[in-house]
Amino acid sequence: MARSCPKLLLASVLAGTATAAPPPQPWPATQAAPPAPAAPDQPINLDAASTEVDYRTNTLVFRDVVISQGSTRVQAEHARATGLNFANSRWTFEGKVRIDGEQHGALRSDQATVEFRDNRIARATITGKPAEFEQKRNDSDQLARGHADEIVYDVSEGTVRLSEEAWLTDGQNEISGSLLVYNVRAQRWQASAAPGTDERVHITIAPRSAPGAGKSEAAQPPDRKPGKDESGSPKPIAQP
Repeated sequence: MARSCPKLLLASVLAGTATAAPPPQPWPATQAAPPAPAAPDQPINLDAASTEVDYRTNTLVFRDVVISQGSTRVQAEHARATGLNFANSRWTFEGKVRIDGEQHGALRSDQATVEFRDNRIARATITGKPAEFEQKRNDSDQLARGHADEIVYDVSEGTVRLSEEAWLTDGQNEISGSLLVYNVRAQRWQASAAPGTDERVHITIAPRSAPGAGKSEAAQPPDRKPGKDESGSPKPIAQP
């Protein structure tokens, strides 16, 4: 038997978990890492245009859904979960997936899997052609941007891991490799080649303009994926 309701609002008490990242080679930091944000108990809010509940399979399907907790927000055209449980569960999102995180970071993709642990949004894995990430840098008006076939956002660690055809730029210089990691709190890049291969990390450093010569052009991503504007750059992620 299935039930539908136009709008749903939920609240849960949370506690934190963390998933450690492997130690890739460091990329220079733009600034010292600020302290990690405090983790007081915060509710998980879920809002949807419609909800269907199948009690026989314990499956929930949401349309036009938004789930938020603190500074983390997930929205998509559709979401599916087995049981309304945020203690330890995995949700699947499809269609115009957007994830907003701390420090003005945002991700966009076709599909995403979000893991909840101890009533906390703990980790999101997004996939697409490509999956995209961007964050406004604290030290300038430029955007740190990147894309890959898969991006993993670890909410507790504050890291974004790009793998498979990964590319990143700080707005001027760019880097590509098998595995790229960006710390959204420290605004620090890291990169490593795939284990057991002869692949190498590639960095392109743009020359800085002399005083009075005008600003240098921002780094543009390789033209290999759909979802770019006429200049070949990934389309900016619009703020909700």
